[in-house]
Amino acid sequence: MALANSDQEHDVETEIAIAGGGLVGAALALGLAQSGISSAVIEAEPLIDDAAAATDGRASALGYPSWRMLLALGLGPELEPHAQPIDQILITDASQSKITRKFQSSPLSLHFDSREKPIGGPLGMMVENRHLRCALARALTANPKIRVLAPARIARLEALPAKARARLEDGRDLNAALVIGAEGRRSAVRAAMDVRLIQVDYEQTALVATLAHDRAHDGVAHQMFLPGGPVALLPLQGHRTCLVWSEKTAFAKSVLAQSPDVALREIRARIGAVLGEISLEGQLWSFPLSMALAETWVKSRLALAGDAAHAIHPIAGQGLNLGLRDAAALAETLRDARRSGADLGAETTLLRYQRWRRFDTATTAFACDAFNRLFSNAIAPVRLARRLGLAGVDAIGPLRRLAMQIAAGGAGDLPLLLRGEALAP
Repeated sequence: MALANSDQEHDVETEIAIAGGGLVGAALALGLAQSGISSAVIEAEPLIDDAAAATDGRASALGYPSWRMLLALGLGPELEPHAQPIDQILITDASQSKITRKFQSSPLSLHFDSREKPIGGPLGMMVENRHLRCALARALTANPKIRVLAPARIARLEALPAKARARLEDGRDLNAALVIGAEGRRSAVRAAMDVRLIQVDYEQTALVATLAHDRAHDGVAHQMFLPGGPVALLPLQGHRTCLVWSEKTAFAKSVLAQSPDVALREIRARIGAVLGEISLEGQLWSFPLSMALAETWVKSRLALAGDAAHAIHPIAGQGLNLGLRDAAALAETLRDARRSGADLGAETTLLRYQRWRRFDTATTAFACDAFNRLFSNAIAPVRLARRLGLAGVDAIGPLRRLAMQIAAGGAGDLPLLLRGEALAP
């Protein structure tokens, strides 16, 4: 069901305002609340706490540090019953047979196995987004440090010397030391900052579905590189798998225009018998793919996080993980500023957050872009080189374990929440 708006007063005074009550914005609000910092969450849609009514077919591959963060925020009891560990990842390159038209995977592959313990746990956890959204929504509305304004939108935003002022579409005014844009690609906060975007249209569409199948997935995730784009098979609880199939947009549209049986035939041609007999559980969803990076993440009284700051290709499932790393780093930055008596919305305070997160985000975004370009073609010499590259990394233990750690999100300077440590005031 939809959760009621928790605040109907005309003017709202808060320390931090967060535009966007999705996965990143909600996690950020909970992290701030742990630090003793109050916030108001402005969300365009009513918050939903019924998983059956809150699905768009997507599931998230949470790197193990991201999973530790959600546990540190107190969401374990809500999420653990719905989480599927990713114990292994098999990365393969495939080409299409000119005779059978089916896709055949190369025997040269890269295999990650959590038993090598690169990060001390599974490589990740798969959770359907509907369960994530509902758990976060319930946690938001139950926290006395958080005001939920939903449904609500920012109509006008001003960054004043001592505070930020947001006029909401319903006429209310909101005053805060800092307004954070975490409301996705069409961010009103980013528009108010007048930030230039680096953008790439991949001319690809992600087709997303839940597959039911008769063969056990054994906690193995598959990343298959095909000429039209990568296909990911991500294990869910039971005999169920999340399919994320990136394909050239024109072909993706033709698949969507056909019957489910035609879509299943195309899926079977790409994934073979790895899951046995498959069927669609629910509908096939589609999402256009592009990259967008904000040139600047912070200005006095304003900051960006999640897709408002960056949107990347889903080739490595890093989108939400990057957003959660933003939330963890920003919550810790503001906690430390509060401890030292600094102004939470001052640009000097926010620049620490930008320095902490921008390099990691840019390198991840451009790495995903490069991998997509490298693997989404059928040029024979390039195909041979990339297959030898996968096999070479697989054969060198230290290099394989490093790649595994990076893929799981366990490399670099991790904020406390990503280490599984709650933020104290």
